[in-house]
Amino acid sequence: MEKKELIRGDYSKYIHEARRAVPTPHNIARPDGMCEFGTFDREFEAMDFLKLKGPTALPNAFNRLKLTLWEATEVHFDNGVLLAVVCDMGIFGKTLNVFYDKRTKSTYCWDTDLKSKDTKIAPNLIKGSEAFAKTDRSFVKYINNFDKGKAHLSGSHKGECLITRPRKDKTAVAAMKENMGTGTIEYDLELTRLSDPCVVSIPFDRKRPRPLYSQKDFFKAEGELTINGEKMVTNEKTTAIIDDHRGFYPRRAHYDWVTTLGRYNIDGEEMYLGFNLTRNQSINQDKYNENILWLEGKSSLLPPVTFTRDIPTSEFKDYQEIHIRDEYDMVNLTQMVYSINPMITHAGVVNIDYYISFGELKGYLRDETGKKYTLDGCVGMGEDKTLLL
Repeated sequence: MEKKELIRGDYSKYIHEARRAVPTPHNIARPDGMCEFGTFDREFEAMDFLKLKGPTALPNAFNRLKLTLWEATEVHFDNGVLLAVVCDMGIFGKTLNVFYDKRTKSTYCWDTDLKSKDTKIAPNLIKGSEAFAKTDRSFVKYINNFDKGKAHLSGSHKGECLITRPRKDKTAVAAMKENMGTGTIEYDLELTRLSDPCVVSIPFDRKRPRPLYSQKDFFKAEGELTINGEKMVTNEKTTAIIDDHRGFYPRRAHYDWVTTLGRYNIDGEEMYLGFNLTRNQSINQDKYNENILWLEGKSSLLPPVTFTRDIPTSEFKDYQEIHIRDEYDMVNLTQMVYSINPMITHAGVVNIDYYISFGELKGYLRDETGKKYTLDGCVGMGEDKTLLL
């Protein structure tokens, strides 16, 4: 479709009605074993994914091993970006802390595996529910009070970490073994919701109730982070996004994702702003996606997008461009990638090629009224992930 400039107020027609939030049922699993799909206005009180009937080709007894669960947070500080994750992949768990230093364009990654049974994922996001994992070198803990617009995140990691810096002579993947170092990171943050939640349940299969659920929320962050002895204290610009994520991925899966968040000067006005853009295996990209623009106290939906790269992420050395576009000129962004963190796992039945990217954005988004938000210079974080499970 040829893009054209439309008059302000004309863009909401490009958002499918199924993307408008409806009241959230009590349980994402229906009594008949099917899954609730769509966009919802608040948290689910119950998420009994293990009660779904036939979400994968395996017998229901294997549901626990096929279910992927995580709670993750991105926090933007003046000098860098923190990613904090507690994850249960069914066959193993993980604590993950990644920090991107904007000043040096270096990325530090602490990654520790543990047994699935030792990883606790919160049953929901309300009434003080907790997600937690601890090892001898790490812990990540969430206390979720989304019903009150609040959450608390704390964690630490020490010891061996992967340090990646831009270099022209070798790809980041090839240099992984050379880039191991040691360090410490610790943080304690109180989060307060700034905008509407984005709660979606997306079908990944036309024949089975194979869901991908995600709730993403935009927060103001207060507290501090210390990395390798340097303390970073939050200020009025420090923001966070929590991603609570649960679902049954196909055996072969891929997704692309990019976000930014912060308090920016847009057309001379200081404002809180964040966005989420994802492309995954949704069976209907118009009806089922999680693309959203957050502003303080309100949000605006965004249409499906595509991602194109000037080079494959596996070939990244010191620069890459990722272009994120839609059909209607609501999304016209480029992420100029200066650093990636490669996490490659090839272990028998589990093969994961996972790259976290950091760099500046250029381009713009439009809200549903047609208002344009130019995001040149904002720091963007993204993922390029391929799974063979």
